[in-house]
Amino acid sequence: MPLWGRKAAEEPAAQQTKQEAPKPAEQPKEAEEKKEPEHTEEEFLLAKTVTCPVCDQVFKSYSVKSGRVRRLPPDFDLRPQSKFIDTNKYEVASCPKCGYTSMNRYWTNMTSGQMKLIREQVSTRYKPSGVVNMSNEVHAYSYDEAIKRYKLSLFCSMIKKAHTSEMAYTYLKIAWLYRGMAEEAEALGDEGKAKAAEARENEATYYEKAYDGMVDAVATENFPICGMDETTINILLASMAYKLEKYDVASKLVSTVLVSRVANSAAKDRAMALKEKIVVKLHKDQPQQ
Repeated sequence: MPLWGRKAAEEPAAQQTKQEAPKPAEQPKEAEEKKEPEHTEEEFLLAKTVTCPVCDQVFKSYSVKSGRVRRLPPDFDLRPQSKFIDTNKYEVASCPKCGYTSMNRYWTNMTSGQMKLIREQVSTRYKPSGVVNMSNEVHAYSYDEAIKRYKLSLFCSMIKKAHTSEMAYTYLKIAWLYRGMAEEAEALGDEGKAKAAEARENEATYYEKAYDGMVDAVATENFPICGMDETTINILLASMAYKLEKYDVASKLVSTVLVSRVANSAAKDRAMALKEKIVVKLHKDQPQQ
């Protein structure tokens, strides 16, 4: 057979073979991403045994299982953020016998004179429930419950004449809790609008007190303040000043961080980001020619 004839005969066969070749099996559709199971705050809590430094009462207080918590990027003003739980709710211990209440970081930092003030001006007015919690079971605090505990802590700080920084930090924590309350209410839509508005007002009130207190603390106390070094405090105050529309103060604090020899790159990145926000805000507020 001539070559051209053989080629012509082979082409239909090749086409038939090509047509009859089995189609590749269809790839199964990817399974839908599994939804993360619902979590409750109780899953991240444990009941820790605490001894009151004022009356020696032993009781259980809730703390966060730090190893289980999934940390998220903090807010602009360093408010800690976590998934499924607001850890800020659980940083206060309150004695059920004498009423002494304090943030955990300051729980045992008391002089004998301060203990005397708590006994005379807090314990004598406190009405114990008669029930001391020694159970390992936990229940999540609502924002209302957590804020009430922080306000008791603030009252005790005033009575024992604590450092300005301790009271300022407590004001800040209360402001952050009101912010969390507002966010929770806003997620409900129209149903939570009124509660969210009230929470935002309270946040603003306590935030201003926190800022003023922190400014006084920087002027009168040594670092670290509230466990924060000078760079962190400057970033915190710059962020707070920005929120309070004190842009000149915020700019000066940001510049201090940017030229600092001890500030790390993460701190300087945060300061630069804040500087850009300040520039945008000032440019926006300038009257148009």
